[in-house]
Amino acid sequence: MYKALTIAGSDSSGGAGIQADIKTMTAHGVYAMSVITALTAQNTTGVTGIMDVSKEFLEEQMDCVFTDIVPDAVKIGMVSSEGLIRSISKKLKQYGAQNVVVDPVMVATSGSRLITEEAISVLKEALFPLADLLTPNVPETEVIAGIKIKTKEDMVKATKMIYNRYGCPVLCKGGHFGNDADDLLYIDGEIHWLKGERYDNPNTHGTGCTLSSAIASNLSKGYSMIEAVKLAKTYVAKAIDDNMNLGKGRGPLNHMWKIMQCDDNFIF
Repeated sequence: MYKALTIAGSDSSGGAGIQADIKTMTAHGVYAMSVITALTAQNTTGVTGIMDVSKEFLEEQMDCVFTDIVPDAVKIGMVSSEGLIRSISKKLKQYGAQNVVVDPVMVATSGSRLITEEAISVLKEALFPLADLLTPNVPETEVIAGIKIKTKEDMVKATKMIYNRYGCPVLCKGGHFGNDADDLLYIDGEIHWLKGERYDNPNTHGTGCTLSSAIASNLSKGYSMIEAVKLAKTYVAKAIDDNMNLGKGRGPLNHMWKIMQCDDNFIF
């Protein structure tokens, strides 16, 4: 049984955060575990409240996971305070965590800010150097690299800057840029453009969480980084293309499309 851990916030509407991560990992046939960084009150229209857990409780959760069912991969999502980021970094080092995918969540799909400026600085310092992959979107890449991205050449420049600064591969997600959904993977000094189609569906709540969890799931199964990303990108594209429509704002993806295809008797 392949095993993956998500370290992220809880989304009360179920479309993002640990709920999306667990659904995604399960759809990939991976045993999912979770360490909750925060409780959020949110739905498809926005975030109304965030309540962080304590550093002590976060570390206790991580101890319980790593001393019992050791994960083959770790996905890290929303962490809104510098203290929690340092605790995660400390425990990842302590247990020698493998296949660490960091999704530097800064702004929700609805536009709500999820992290402080101080926490961003600590994220760069303490967590990025431990990552096997960073998965920022274009706005997040701009913040991390410190440059504006207006062209695909700018995407290349920014990802190189991040790679050289923090020593980890970078997947710059292009969904916020241009008329396509092409992503740029920069790994081992090489540029890989991963082509993607933009679907006419505004329901994309939790897309980033889903992609990073799918990548972690694939890494836990032993896929190479490039294959893990390609497979995850296909999974997310089909989850969007399924055109599920829930909620009054930007609705969630259909994380269950793979399960539904496998069972003709599945009732949705």
